[in-house]
Amino acid sequence: MGARCFGEFVGTAVLILLGDGVVANVLLKRSKAEGAGWLAIAAGWAFAVVFGVFTAIACGSPDAYINPAFTLGMAVSSGDFSKFWPFLVAQVSGAIVGAVLVWLHFLPHWRQTEDADVKLLCFSTMPAIRNFGANFLSEVIGTFVLVIAAAAIFSKRVAMSGPAADLGPYLVGVLVWAIGLSLGGTTGYAINPARDLGPRIAHSFLPLGKKNGSGWSYAPVPIVGPLAGAALAGLFVRLVHF
Repeated sequence: MGARCFGEFVGTAVLILLGDGVVANVLLKRSKAEGAGWLAIAAGWAFAVVFGVFTAIACGSPDAYINPAFTLGMAVSSGDFSKFWPFLVAQVSGAIVGAVLVWLHFLPHWRQTEDADVKLLCFSTMPAIRNFGANFLSEVIGTFVLVIAAAAIFSKRVAMSGPAADLGPYLVGVLVWAIGLSLGGTTGYAINPARDLGPRIAHSFLPLGKKNGSGWSYAPVPIVGPLAGAALAGLFVRLVHF
């Protein structure tokens, strides 16, 4: 379990470094990628998932969930919850480290960027239209799709031996890309509690110049919403016998 947790820790750190990194690259002032837009962010997050998964596997976690919601979905579908809490701690810890690395990488740009909301967006999600119920539902739906579609990718009904060797992480990356392009514009598609919680914690203590708080009143949406969506998806997978 120690090796698996280490893999989840490092894999999640890579996920956040590359994922929050593309957001910072697009939003921060005087970045050469400033203004590149949503397509760049969606693609960057998709690639972040691919290489986060590969890193997690290489560092000792063959599961490579790098997402507490996905971990919960798999636990509900299998009935085995033994990995949930150890992985949760490792994933959130890795997300904090990944966010700190983003801060270090873009160090001169934080003071160049005066908009405090833009700085927060480089770490955690924020809705396009703030409506707690609708935002929560968006996270539930997005995470539900993530879990059932990922389970379908590895389902023996699709291929008895699973995806071709090493193809699985790329397919999951494409899935996250699709979710971002199709469903992500409402809330920024956290679909991963560690992806939002870890960087939000980092934002709360990092020196970024002007800050207006870390948006904790909204935090239950990207933390609890994905867990609820994943639990529902895990139950669906268990009932349908993927």
